[in-house]
Order: sequence, then C-alpha cells, then structure tokens
Amino acid sequence: MVDPHAPHSDTLNITIVGINYAPETTGIAPYTTDLAEALAERGHRVHIVTGYPHYPAWENDSSFLGRSIDEVVNGVYVHRRRHFVPSPPSALGRIKMELSFGARAVMSRWHKPDVIICASPALLSTAMALGRSRSTRNRPAIGVWVQDLYGQGVAETGALSGRGAQATSRLEATVLKAFDGIAVIHDRFADHVVSELAIPRERVTVIRNWTHVAPIDIADLAAARAQFGWSADEVVVLHTGNMGVKQGLDNVVNAAKLADEQRLPIRFVLVGDGNQRLALESAAAGVDRIDFVLPLDDEAFRTAMAAADVLLVNEAPGIVGMAVPSKLTSYFSSGTPIVAATDVTSTTADEIRASGAGVVTPAGEPAGLLSAALQLAGDPEKSRNLGAAGIEYCSATVGKTSSIDKFEHWVHALAAVRGKSPVRVAVPTTTDKAVDVR
Repeated sequence: MVDPHAPHSDTLNITIVGINYAPETTGIAPYTTDLAEALAERGHRVHIVTGYPHYPAWENDSSFLGRSIDEVVNGVYVHRRRHFVPSPPSALGRIKMELSFGARAVMSRWHKPDVIICASPALLSTAMALGRSRSTRNRPAIGVWVQDLYGQGVAETGALSGRGAQATSRLEATVLKAFDGIAVIHDRFADHVVSELAIPRERVTVIRNWTHVAPIDIADLAAARAQFGWSADEVVVLHTGNMGVKQGLDNVVNAAKLADEQRLPIRFVLVGDGNQRLALESAAAGVDRIDFVLPLDDEAFRTAMAAADVLLVNEAPGIVGMAVPSKLTSYFSSGTPIVAATDVTSTTADEIRASGAGVVTPAGEPAGLLSAALQLAGDPEKSRNLGAAGIEYCSATVGKTSSIDKFEHWVHALAAVRGKSPVRVAVPTTTDKAVDVR
C-alpha cells in the first residue's frame, strides 16, 4: 500500500515519461510541467522524457527541429523525442503515435531514477515504459498518473464499441495493475478503477489537478472587452481549450444559429484549436453570433476569462466519466460563472455542483444552452455568487500547493515500496540547451 502521507525529507532522482509538456498550454501538459518544475524546486532531480509540441493543433510545432532535443528548463532536465503525429487524428493514428513515442521513450536514457512516473494518456507508451522498467536490473519504483480513463473514453466517444471497448478496458486494467502505485485525478476515477478494473482501493491515491492560471484584475472592463471585439451590450459566452469529438461543440454552433434566428444579444466565442475546428468553422459559416479564436497567450487568456459574462464547458451527449475537463481549474480561478452543457450524471456535472460555481444544462440541447447562458448573464447577483464560489473552491480543493504536497508524499511512498534510498543530488538552476539534430 502506498501511503500518500508518509513522512519524507530526502531528495529523489525522478524521471517522468509523458507525451505532453510545455510549451503546450492545453490539456495535460500544464499539469505535467507544473509537477516537474515544482518537484525540482523542492530539491529533487527531475528528468522528463516527452514528445515534441503538437497539441491541440495535431501538428508538430515548426520551431522544434531535429529528432531529439535535450535541455534544462526551469530546473528540469527536458528530453524531447520526435514522434509520429496523426493529422487529422484517428483511432489508428493515435495508436501509431503512442507506439512511436513509446519506442523513442524506452530507447532514451532515464538517468538511473529512484522513481518513474508515467502520465496516461498515452496508455500504450505507458505500457512500453512499464515493460522497460520491469526488465531493468535493480529496477526503480514506478507509478502511473491517470488523467483520462481509456476504456470509458473509447466507449463514450464511440471510437470503439463491443469487443473493442472491452479489450481496451482489459488492457487498461492489466497495465494499471502492474504499477507500484496509481494516482488518479478524481474520486470518480478511483471508484471506476476499483469497481470496473478490479484494482484494490489501497493501491489508488486521489490527487486532484490544480489551478495553474492566476486570476487577473481588470481595471477597465469595457476596454478589456473591446480588445476582443466584444461590445458592452452583448452576453459573451466563452469556451476555451480543445475542439475535439468529446467536446461536442456542434451544440454551440447550433445555439449560435438559434441566437441569430431570434436576434438575441449573445456571442459565443470558441478559443483554442483541435481536430474538429475546421468542421465547426464550416458548419458556422454565415453565423453572426459565434467567433473562433486561435489559442491566446497567458495574459490575454486570463483577461478573456475575466471579461466574459459566462464560461462554457460543453461535452457531447454520452460523455459521462472518461475525463475531468482541464479547463475547469482555470475557470474556477477566474471569478466568472460557468455553464456546463453536459450529462447531468457526468463527472463534470458533479464538479460544478460540488464547487457551486455554475449551472448545469443537458448536453446536446442548444436551446437549453442558450437559455441557461442568457438567464445566468441576466442575474448579476447570482453570477457574482457563483464566481465567488469558484474562487473559494479553487483555494479549498484544487490549490496547487496542496496537490503538489500530496504528489511528493506519493512519490516518496513509491520509493519506499521498492526500498530505494534517496540521495542528495545537484539540481540545475539555469537554463542550458544542447540540441541533437540527427
């Protein structure tokens, strides 16, 4: 059993294996980056074996050249390995990507870690990393950090069904059971891996994702809205992040069409990128009350959230328990109320109810979404109360320091399970880069 509250005092040599990392700003990357840098700040020697930036655009960032890049960034040894990127992504394309990254990752130096942390997704490359660790003499402790549930994901998105979905769940269970410890990001994830994947509860630790975006004060709200082309007399409903299948953003396009037909004072703004963006833009051709905006830099992103009237989480019908939208932690910190268009039994709906930061409206019902946004924006007192509740929830439940504390305890407990003796090591304090362009 891994006790996340076990005492610790010594430094560990930690290697993290995960396909997503900064400068990606959406999805898992901000959390992996925060974790690596926070552990390094606390004195640990941290290596991250990661991919080339590609998400959510699903194409390689052209500023990252060659097949490998090794550098030190903010105290973390970052080892980037180029891998296949499917464009557009498909089930087979994602399998190829995970195998491609896994092959590069297992052939990389891991620098004799005391503990390995694998971030999943990607499950197949996680399994490959597990296989390498198991074949290593005097093997290190190894834990898996579960951000999405694969079996539920393929079923809920319709990527696989029947035997294919069942086989994915069996693979997921087999891989997770082989780790020394499992960290999941939500209590409902823990319930699933225990009840559906038959993993003993004592082997599962819940460590919540945290808010990684600091709130911003806006002195001139009208000016802030004007920089995005938003007028003072329209309700701005802002959705940020990935534009993929599970977001089901055709619901938002249809809500904007209804708003056009009824000439309602509302604007839906979709900020981000993803494999469904082009299709959504095509479906929204000629619709006045919807805008598509490419990903914003940090300051503009925080300003947009604070200047909007409503923040939107939208999920496709049938998405219930596969993931916890990463955008929620940013939304909670903004002080802006949230509308969640999602299944009323979903993990997302649970989070909205637990936080008290927003309202839930059924998934796939554009008229309901439109009505919920207008009603919320038309009730300033309720909006203020919901926004304040989000900020409070941020502090009490999804604070970064608390989550990193739990993670550090978990990592030390993993090391103890394998009988690893932490050692004092030198930790880099400057940024230095060596690029391999073979």
